[in-house]
Amino acid sequence: MTDRLTQSVRHRLGLGRLLPLGSARDGAWIAEEAAEAVLRRAVRELRGVRLEALRIALADPESVHEPVVPPPPSALPPGPLRVSAEFAATADEPLPTAVALLRAGLATAATELLGLAVAEVDLTVTALLDEEPEAAAVRQPEPPSVAATDDPAAAAALAVPGVAGLTAVLGQAVRSEAALPRRHVQVEVAVDADHRALEVARAVREQVGRVLPGHPTVAVLVTAVG
Repeated sequence: MTDRLTQSVRHRLGLGRLLPLGSARDGAWIAEEAAEAVLRRAVRELRGVRLEALRIALADPESVHEPVVPPPPSALPPGPLRVSAEFAATADEPLPTAVALLRAGLATAATELLGLAVAEVDLTVTALLDEEPEAAAVRQPEPPSVAATDDPAAAAALAVPGVAGLTAVLGQAVRSEAALPRRHVQVEVAVDADHRALEVARAVREQVGRVLPGHPTVAVLVTAVG
């Protein structure tokens, strides 16, 4: 029991920010740790570039919107995002070329593979390398998984194409909030890498809201992609 509790706390701390997926009307979020892994995989083969620190945050905390559903605890509100990254590069390619390729790779992965509303990609060169760097290994988040249950919300989420499984980083895979003015359900999922995270989250919201009595509001948190 103690080992499971310790692992759970470590996963919660490692999630990073809970980033909005899509727009305010989508009711979906993704763990920064999961998003970072996708971005790093997307650019790990770029020649002459070694990606170092990477962070994702709101581009302007004043330009945010109220989500259509209650967000997960401490989640960022929907709004334009900024990807900030540090990298080292070789002199084999002109530095502006390396910057342009890395910026395009990160922006494309964020929008097309995940569905993040990225408005800015800020890059900082930290070093010049003498030789071609090896492709860095990317650590894949492994949040605590949850076995299938008879819960209709869990079953509906698992039936959505692209859902790799249910997770319970924040305590429960399916959390019902009955104290709110309207019943609200939060669902945690892991998503297959060959599906766009935002589209999967939208489908989970639709299916879970459809099968539960009273058609409650639904929020989705993606904790892993891959």
